[in-house]
Amino acid sequence: MGKNDRKLVRQLMQKGFSTLTQSEKRVLKTITEGLHISRNAIKDYEQHYTFGQRLADKVAAFGGSWTFIILFGAILLIWIAVNSFVFFHIVKQFDPYPYILLNLVLSMLAALQAPIIMMSQNRQAAKDRADAEHDYEVNLKAELEIMALHEKLDTMREKQLEKIVVLQQQQIDMIANFLQDAGLKPS
Repeated sequence: MGKNDRKLVRQLMQKGFSTLTQSEKRVLKTITEGLHISRNAIKDYEQHYTFGQRLADKVAAFGGSWTFIILFGAILLIWIAVNSFVFFHIVKQFDPYPYILLNLVLSMLAALQAPIIMMSQNRQAAKDRADAEHDYEVNLKAELEIMALHEKLDTMREKQLEKIVVLQQQQIDMIANFLQDAGLKPS
């Protein structure tokens, strides 16, 4: 960690370490230790999932897919066709119109599927929050690094200007000496 980096960290610390958020403290730690802050926040978050949580996510992903819609629509059409036409001509209908058993099955499916999808959405929202917090940390560190670079550039520019001023003064002195040696009076 360079002198300018320490100065920048000191400026931030004047704000008061206790007033900093956990993200800001984590960023300061990575700067002072010279570590990288970028990571896959979602992967880190998903590592702590239980079997039930992973299963709920898979059920929600399947339940919200075109495969599910097409498959479910086909099952409904088959159910209606079998109960309306096949059983009607062969035996007494298993679930006659208005398909009360089918309505019961659909209600039970909806009753089970809704909380599973909500659990998955809650976890997705938590993942999004973790990802947003990580983005904030990366952006904050990038901003601090840019500030440190600006400070370094300003320091370099000041040193260069000082050297230029010294060189100009030496050139002025040389011209004055030349003019004096040549018998001309400098103005």
